[in-house]
Amino acid sequence: MAKRKFAKEALSRWMREQGPDADVVLSSRVRLARNLRGSPFPIMASPAQSKAVMEQLLAVAENGRLNGLGGIDIIRLSELTELEKMVLVEKHLISPHLANESKNGALILSDHEDVSIMINEEDHLRIQCLRPGLQVQQAWSTASLIDDVFEEEIDYAFDEKYGYLTSCPTNVGTGIRASVMMHLPALVITGQINRILSAVTQVGLAVRGLYGEGSEATGNLFQVSNQITLGQSEQEIIDNLFQVVRQIIEHERGARTRLLTESRARIEDRIRRSYGILCHAVIIDSKEAAQRLSDVRLGVHMGILNQVDVQTLNELLVATQPGFLQQANGTELEPEQRDIKRAAMIRNRLAISS
Repeated sequence: MAKRKFAKEALSRWMREQGPDADVVLSSRVRLARNLRGSPFPIMASPAQSKAVMEQLLAVAENGRLNGLGGIDIIRLSELTELEKMVLVEKHLISPHLANESKNGALILSDHEDVSIMINEEDHLRIQCLRPGLQVQQAWSTASLIDDVFEEEIDYAFDEKYGYLTSCPTNVGTGIRASVMMHLPALVITGQINRILSAVTQVGLAVRGLYGEGSEATGNLFQVSNQITLGQSEQEIIDNLFQVVRQIIEHERGARTRLLTESRARIEDRIRRSYGILCHAVIIDSKEAAQRLSDVRLGVHMGILNQVDVQTLNELLVATQPGFLQQANGTELEPEQRDIKRAAMIRNRLAISS
């Protein structure tokens, strides 16, 4: 099988752009959950039923209705290797659930990889739009337009009282999940993170790790998203998330300023030590790599380091993950082999960037 486009480069095209507030916010995402009226949810569907749903939804893309996305790739999950599925998860283009559970799953992926439409995940249809930096409103606008295209072709499962019906009750209503990926190292270093995150959860938002529910906040990366989908409009949900994220941004920037004024020698030493380790390490595991890259990212945005650019750091965030490392090497690797390859990749990329 020819190498899929998504597996050729770690950095999606949309990630090459510097969005608003990029010093703290890596990306914004809006995901809409939808189901077909009269068809069982994927968890209850027979293979024949889930296949019929897949073909019906893929037909919308195949008949050209999504051409406004600037080119799309239609991918049936059954055609992919396990490593290719891992790469899609690591690039946030599909969920771990779709990669592991769905036999009749499919993906409609835009050329820029800023739109990924999952079929037969937890719901029949999950429309996901990604943007660099704090652009949750822009992501929502694109998702809404795509949703309109499908709604013209598909009879959604919708109730006048409860809204869009979904497999998980927590998504009933608008079916919207808006999230922002934030880099909050200064709040972690200064010990303020737990207080901030506790306040966030009290206003109806959830905080998760890099890969969403159940994942660890490695590399000081936190995903902040809405919890409420019923009883508020989509715009109210977007506005609430935006306002809270703006406050978190200001807290993070304030913590960075305090580190520079009150502990400059210590924070500079930490950042430069991490940079030195990344430049010279022969073996490094994914957890340490994430933490060291977080320190370097902080150093770049604080003006302490100018030897590396943010685009390189964004690329390494994906390229050092197990799936992409193995895909790039064309074979499965044992954990220690991955740690050696990871260290070599980081050394090479930082040498090119500097």
